[in-house]
Amino acid sequence: MKYVRSRNLYLGWLCCAATTWAQTTDVTELKAKMAQLQQMMQDLQQQIAAVEQGQKTPAIPKSQPASTPQPALISEPSPESPDQPLEATLPEDEDRKPHLDIYGFTMLDSGFDFKQVDPLWFDVVRPTKLPAFPNEFGKNGNWFMGVRQTRFGVRSFTPTLLGELKTIFEFELFGTGIDAGQTTFRLRHAWGEIWKIGAGQTWSPFMDPDVFPNSIEYWGPNGMVFFRNVQFRFTPWSKGDSNVMIAAERPGASGDQGVYADRIELQGIKPRFPAPDISGHVRWGGSKGHVQLAAIYRRIQWDDLNATPTRDFSGSANGWGVNFSANAKLSKYILRAQVAYGNGIENYMNDAPIDIGVANNFSNPKTPLIGKALPVLGIVAFLDLNWSKKFTSTIGYSRLDIRTTAGQSPTDFKSGQYALTNILFYPVKDVMLGPEFQWGYRDNINRFHVPDYRIQFSAKYNFNSKVGE
Repeated sequence: MKYVRSRNLYLGWLCCAATTWAQTTDVTELKAKMAQLQQMMQDLQQQIAAVEQGQKTPAIPKSQPASTPQPALISEPSPESPDQPLEATLPEDEDRKPHLDIYGFTMLDSGFDFKQVDPLWFDVVRPTKLPAFPNEFGKNGNWFMGVRQTRFGVRSFTPTLLGELKTIFEFELFGTGIDAGQTTFRLRHAWGEIWKIGAGQTWSPFMDPDVFPNSIEYWGPNGMVFFRNVQFRFTPWSKGDSNVMIAAERPGASGDQGVYADRIELQGIKPRFPAPDISGHVRWGGSKGHVQLAAIYRRIQWDDLNATPTRDFSGSANGWGVNFSANAKLSKYILRAQVAYGNGIENYMNDAPIDIGVANNFSNPKTPLIGKALPVLGIVAFLDLNWSKKFTSTIGYSRLDIRTTAGQSPTDFKSGQYALTNILFYPVKDVMLGPEFQWGYRDNINRFHVPDYRIQFSAKYNFNSKVGE
């Protein structure tokens, strides 16, 4: 009996011990699972925080314990696989998503011209388009209206291994050239840029677009270097608003034959451009404004297709120019100034006639007439006054002078002046309207001169939308 009782007691103790061990084992496993779940919760919380900060982190597979080492998101290239694409070594960055800026404005221009101007340029002040002799364009006084300043543009930004690829496509409705006077599509910018390389059509490096004042008159200061040109551009250094640029630009120039235009001997002369125009600038910028020094060189040639052994009007000229410009931010005011000088760079100026003029060379019987690159001087000085968020004003003056030749026509343009002042009102964001007084002045070689006065009122409505950001 004692043996049986002892055995039963022993068996009961073993059962209790087994039960206790089993419970202990279950608790240990449960605690381990709880630790894993807590770790997974922490990892998930970290992923949520990373996503909220715009960072992408690898997801943890549900079937994998949190304590298991995770594989690398992107494997490192091995020495045995040198041809592995570079893209495979770089993780994606959601902060660098491709996106578009769609922007532009609609604009109405209306006003009264107290004098007269070439009807193809009815809504701008261009001294070169003022009459070259009395009543060339009829009687004084003309009301004008138009929407030709209306503009539309798209900018794109795409991340790449070489940096951000930027493009711009922009046009307006202001017809020029064979479309002068019309409301029609006109290309402004068609440009792409990545790393230090840019190509397409945009501002020439010889130009400083920040010289343009806050005015509503479309054409702007006549003495300003102002040219969007087709080019291939290299920017070796850039930091903030400071940079160094150099470009090969599409060549082109114009000329006339002056008082000899009706001579049959000159009818076979054709222009030729053997090399691109080379331009560049150095710009130093900061919070208080900037200064910029630019230069350009160009080669201009013309061939006499009717040349004979005793008469040949073929020739060439070197065009060159320098342009110094600056912006100074003085409290609520911005001073915009520029001085440009050169020979044969008239087509880079905002309002100038020919680059090459005819000059007498009677001492040479084979070439009694030669072409000459005309010297030109352009100055700009404007002050923008930001009275408040609702009101701004601009006042300023510009001038362009050309050193003409004795072979040019007496009615040819010699110098022009331009000035304006305005007060513009911004009732709400992206809306502007207001009046502006404008003045232009033309002076010919024969000393005939004519002024122009006009008052313009414009209303402008901006739009801007971002896609993909």
